[in-house]
Amino acid sequence: MDKVNSSVVSEFVLLGLSSSQELQLFFFVFFSVLYVVIVLGNLLIILMVTLDNSSHSPMYFLLGNLSFVDICQASFATPKMIVDFLSEHKTISFSGCIAQIFFIHLFTAGQMVLLVSIAYDRYVAICKPLHYVIIKSQRTCIVLVMISWAVGLVHTLSQLSFTMNLPFCGPNVVDSFFCDLPRVAKLAYLDSYITEILIVVNSGILSLSTFSLLVSSYIISLATVWFKSSAAMAKAFSTLAAHITVVILFFGPCIFIYVWPFTTYPVDKVLAIFYTIFTPILNPIIYTLRNRGMKTAMRKIMMYYLRPKKISEMPLVLRNSL
Repeated sequence: MDKVNSSVVSEFVLLGLSSSQELQLFFFVFFSVLYVVIVLGNLLIILMVTLDNSSHSPMYFLLGNLSFVDICQASFATPKMIVDFLSEHKTISFSGCIAQIFFIHLFTAGQMVLLVSIAYDRYVAICKPLHYVIIKSQRTCIVLVMISWAVGLVHTLSQLSFTMNLPFCGPNVVDSFFCDLPRVAKLAYLDSYITEILIVVNSGILSLSTFSLLVSSYIISLATVWFKSSAAMAKAFSTLAAHITVVILFFGPCIFIYVWPFTTYPVDKVLAIFYTIFTPILNPIIYTLRNRGMKTAMRKIMMYYLRPKKISEMPLVLRNSL
């Protein structure tokens, strides 16, 4: 027993995306640029929603919260992954590994619910336009955001409850760039089949239920505009097609990794990049930059802060110096 206790795992070794030195240098530059774009792009959206009065509608409020979650989701593991590209020893402490598992499930589950909330917003706007202001009040949007965080917290705590008490006394090599729950659970010093089933059921119920709600809302919305003018149909189809693209890129990898029987594949690392890095950069493009109102708000803010100031608009100290 003493021998087992003395070999309890205190840290995990992350193999990362590749062992090639040339590729690691390329990945360092590539993902550094991506991460900066993710943070700056989503921060810009949050600032626009906060500063521009015309962007205080329910849809923009949800988009602002989605951008905040995107920053969080991209930040739980990406900075460490970027640093590890320049490090020979890619290790993470046991507590750091548990923290990564906690945050990835918190933010991923929260984003799933937020995407459902945005799809519901589009459904109400298309199918019940006369009741939109009543149904999508500011209070309703706040409740939806609170529900997304609550669902994320319950989901991640339940996932951790399945794994916290697993004994890690031997292998400590994780073939990924972060502590992916399926791969970490495989390292437990016992038959974790029941735990694996519980993890799959937990993630499967959340992923499939939210994905079904999203698909259903989009189908109903498309069916509604089908009977309207062809111009309205084309516009709605263009918008919803872009949304569906993000949904597939986000939910596809999650369902493949967490819903299928508990088997890990080499491609899992590539799929994990989609919902941890690529989705946070696609969300601002698909949900925001394709939105006419958001582009108008962005143009107004840029014109206000970048155009030359009149003397009457300058601070008093600067005017006196002139």
